[in-house]
Amino acid sequence: MSASFRPSGVLVPLVTPFAADGAVDLDALRGLAERALAAGAAGIVALATTGEPTSLDDGERAAVVAVCAEVCAARKAVLVVGAGTNDTRTTILRHEALADVPDVAASLAVVPYYVRPSEAAIVRHFQAVAERSPVPLIAYNIPYRTGRGLGADALLELAATDNIAGVKQAVGAIDADTLRVLAESHDRFALLGGDDAFLFPLVLMGGAGAIAASANVCTGGFAELIARALRGDVAGGRPLAEALLPLVQALFAEPSPAVIKATLHALGRIPTPNVRMPLSPASRAARKAALEALRDLDLEP
Repeated sequence: MSASFRPSGVLVPLVTPFAADGAVDLDALRGLAERALAAGAAGIVALATTGEPTSLDDGERAAVVAVCAEVCAARKAVLVVGAGTNDTRTTILRHEALADVPDVAASLAVVPYYVRPSEAAIVRHFQAVAERSPVPLIAYNIPYRTGRGLGADALLELAATDNIAGVKQAVGAIDADTLRVLAESHDRFALLGGDDAFLFPLVLMGGAGAIAASANVCTGGFAELIARALRGDVAGGRPLAEALLPLVQALFAEPSPAVIKATLHALGRIPTPNVRMPLSPASRAARKAALEALRDLDLEP
């Protein structure tokens, strides 16, 4: 099976809103999804890291996916579902279950975390999952969270693998490996930015777009930034990238998605700023800094 889907533009990895009693607030989630798509996002990622999927039970995970699928179907937008774990069997099962999700375009599957397999073993993991998955797979390369990363050779091998559509690249920089993948991978393999501070230059160098957690807050600004980068509009995009940078830094000043949720709560979009343990809520100082950065940005939040 070849990966015919090539993600592009801004995909928003939605937070999971919690009500005062701790339950998932599906109405608030629906509102976030609808607002993001109306503001210019190409699609939604359900159960991304930003959505705290490891703290949701199976019923909550299914409900989150169902709401996101409904909104994306209504707006003919892209739906990607996080389905990766650090166990290959479970990852395959979660991918096979996507056959029952209407109109899902792709999965997002993280490099297996904690167990620290070899780079070659990680490639085999993704290939085994891709072989069984009913939808194309986007690998998620984020070494500071997983303890293992994929270099250029491994990513290019994945790019040549059927049913792998791209990679969310979050390595803390635009490094030589990233540039080599951009230069040497074929057109159907999409490299998506995962470090929000580097999105504009990454797309200018050939990236297809971004899965940007910061776009939970200022979707329109990030959608416009990526659109300008895809057009090669350096003069128009650089000031916007510079203006968005303080917001990005403020939203990631404490472990994500705490500051993002505190900001969304302050804007009246989710009922509480709560995250589930072992995460802790954002500090007052972090919340204040994010709101000040948003105010100084002077864009529709």
